[in-house]
Amino acid sequence: MTYYEPPPRRRPQRRSVLDSPVVAALLAAVVLGLVGVYVLGSGLLGSPSPTTSAVGPSTGPGSTPAGPSTQPTFSRPTPSPGPTFATYTVKRGDSLNSIARRYHTTARSISWWNRGTYPSLDPEAPGYDPGTIRVGWKLVILPGITVDENNPPTPSPAPPTPLPSP
Repeated sequence: MTYYEPPPRRRPQRRSVLDSPVVAALLAAVVLGLVGVYVLGSGLLGSPSPTTSAVGPSTGPGSTPAGPSTQPTFSRPTPSPGPTFATYTVKRGDSLNSIARRYHTTARSISWWNRGTYPSLDPEAPGYDPGTIRVGWKLVILPGITVDENNPPTPSPAPPTPLPSP
């Protein structure tokens, strides 16, 4: 009589997570992405330069290349410009309050911005006198901006271009 004997059991092989083609492709994409971020962030590619097309250089001024460029066209974003100071020349009858209203700011802000040029406008000085301004003074102003009293600006910069009267 013969008995049924099952085949010998094989030990199951341990499988790695990397054996999956999906996981391996995902890992490769992450590594390539990190390398790309490093290369772009460190400036290893340098700044973009004029390129020629795969077909050949352009034939004249103002013509555009016909085809893809042979060099990568990576460029860093430019920072947003900060507010620009403008100047206002004090006229007869002006006060810091009237000028401030005209440019949507405060008289104290104008004092802070101009304290380096006109010491009587320094809010921290013992001789602070915001009521005294002279005809002809060139005040720097940031229209629509108010100074944060907890973080006052440094003394005023050199006067830039004049502002037209609103």
